[in-house]
Amino acid sequence: MPPTRSEFIQGVRASLPIVAASAPFGLLFGALAVDHGLTVGEAVLMSALVFAGASQMVGLELFSAHVAPWIIVLSVFAVNFRHVLYSAALGRRLVLMSGWQKAIAFFFMTDPQYAAAEARADSKTPVTLNWYMGMGLPIYSFWVLEGWIGALFGRLITDPAALGIDFLLPIYFMGLVLGFRERPNWLPVVIASGLGSVAAFYTVGSPWHVSFGTLAAVVVALVLPAPADAADVEAVEVTP
Repeated sequence: MPPTRSEFIQGVRASLPIVAASAPFGLLFGALAVDHGLTVGEAVLMSALVFAGASQMVGLELFSAHVAPWIIVLSVFAVNFRHVLYSAALGRRLVLMSGWQKAIAFFFMTDPQYAAAEARADSKTPVTLNWYMGMGLPIYSFWVLEGWIGALFGRLITDPAALGIDFLLPIYFMGLVLGFRERPNWLPVVIASGLGSVAAFYTVGSPWHVSFGTLAAVVVALVLPAPADAADVEAVEVTP
């Protein structure tokens, strides 16, 4: 099997857990979009262009509340602010991609896509466009398809919490976070993010707690001393 095709298939396999975990929410968004006055076409278009579950849900609530457009834009930006940090961190991993390829890659970037790319880079495996799109395309395609099905057939899953389905994504994200526990300063950064998010949720409210939790983690990561690189340590030890 050619290397490029093999990498693409590896990406597809990596996407399957995310596709399964996000399916109920894609269906639920489509149903809620129609309930909030959007047409089926508008619901599908929103899933295709925004491609961010939390932001789409927030947008629906604000649309139905008839708030000022700038508030909608600012709120959606608050929910997705972490993607600014994701792209800054991931950019150094995409050295094998050209400028336009990076632009496409950033459009398909989701939380699990970012985490998987970081983990792949940590294992000294190049983050290629074939692998990246092999993972990103199924997630995107099924998300749009689920929005369409949900919009057509109504609330297929009326209460995800009753079945415990709403907990699938948090469990998956917890697994992603734990996958980086070997990194230096992991625990204090995670604790800072959690405390900052909880504090913001009960003071400022949703969706701002997402951004404040992220900023708290960034501040702690900047304050903590950077771990010495193993190669640097060895160099110091052999230097007379």
